Amino acid sequence: MGSSPASGVTETPEVLFDDLDDESDGAAATLTLIATVDGERLDKWLAGQLPEHSRSVIQRWVAEGRVTRAGRLLKASYRVAAGDALVVVIPPPADYAVESEPIPLTILHEDRDLLVINKPAGMVVHPAAGNRRGTLVNAVLYHCPSLEGVGGTRRPGIVHRLDKDTSGVILVAKNDAAQRALQAQFKDREIHKTYLALVHGWLSPPRGEINAPIGRDPRNRQRMAVAALSHGRAAVTRYEAQGYYEQPSGLGRSAGGAPPRYTLLACHPLTGRTHQIRVHLAHIRHPIVGDPVYGGARKDTIACPRQFLHAERIRFRLPATGQAVEFSAPLPDDLQAVLGKLTLRDEPLLTPAP
Repeated sequence: MGSSPASGVTETPEVLFDDLDDESDGAAATLTLIATVDGERLDKWLAGQLPEHSRSVIQRWVAEGRVTRAGRLLKASYRVAAGDALVVVIPPPADYAVESEPIPLTILHEDRDLLVINKPAGMVVHPAAGNRRGTLVNAVLYHCPSLEGVGGTRRPGIVHRLDKDTSGVILVAKNDAAQRALQAQFKDREIHKTYLALVHGWLSPPRGEINAPIGRDPRNRQRMAVAALSHGRAAVTRYEAQGYYEQPSGLGRSAGGAPPRYTLLACHPLTGRTHQIRVHLAHIRHPIVGDPVYGGARKDTIACPRQFLHAERIRFRLPATGQAVEFSAPLPDDLQAVLGKLTLRDEPLLTPAP
C-alpha cells in the first residue's frame, strides 16, 4: 500500500536494470544472479528472476549449458542455495530486417543526438514476432534512415518503452554515443518520468509510494504481478493526486448508492518494470480506468477507449552538453473527453465509497 516517500530505491546489487531490462538485442547477455532462498528448483527460481522468459525457454538454456555455478554446469532440477552465484548466458534473439515506413510522427524536439516523440496510443514501440510493421521504429527509420543499426537491428535508437495503448513522450537516440548516454541516465535513475493515470475510487492519502517487487504472474504468463522479492524485481512508484472526480448525478449510480468515483494521479516510476504503473495501482486496489488486463472483475461505468495512462512529461540531460531539459505532451483528446464526462470535486470527503 502507499506510504510516505523514501529517499531512494534499493536495487538488487548484483544486477542493474533499466527500461529495456526484459530483452537483449544483437548479442548474448551474461547475468550473475545471487540466490536468496534455499531448496527451490533452478528452473523455477530463474523463471521468477527472469519473468520475461518462459520456464520452458529457461529449461532449454539449462540443457544447452547456459547456466553455471562456480564454472560447473547445472541441471534444471538443481536446488538453489542461498548465496549461490548463478551465471546465466542469455542468447541473442534471431535478427530480421526492419523496414522503414512513412508513418507520421509528432516530434516534440529533434537535434543531432535524439528525437523526443509524442507516441500515439495503439502504436507498438519496436517490432517483435507477429508485429513487425506499423511500429514506432518503422516510422523513425523512415524519418531518420541513419538510425539503422544504432543499438541493435530490431529496435534502433530505442532506450525505453511505452505500452502499445499508452500514449505520450518517448526518447529515441540517433547515434550510439547518445544511446549509451541516455541508457546510463536510466541506469543511474537520472531520468524522471511523469505519467497521468485515472484510477477507480478516491485514493487516500493523496500522495504516497508503492514499493512492491514485480515478476511474471505464475498463473498467467502474459501478465505481470506483485511478487516476493526472491521471485521478482524491485519496483517503486510514487504518486500524487491531481484531482478527485465522480460521475454526474444519475449516471452509473446504483439505487441509493454513491456515484462512481475516480482519482487523477501523477505517477513517477523510479524503476522501469514491465507494466509497472498498471500493476502497482491494481495492487493497491485502484486499477487504471479502461485497463483490460489489470482492471480485474471491476466493470467500468464510464466509457474509456483504452487504458487511461499517458506519459505526460520527461526530464533528462542532453547527451552532448549535459544540459537539463524537460519535454511534455498534453493529455490527448480521447482521454480529455473521458475527464469531460466527469465532475471535478474541489474538496472531496476521502471516505471509502460504498
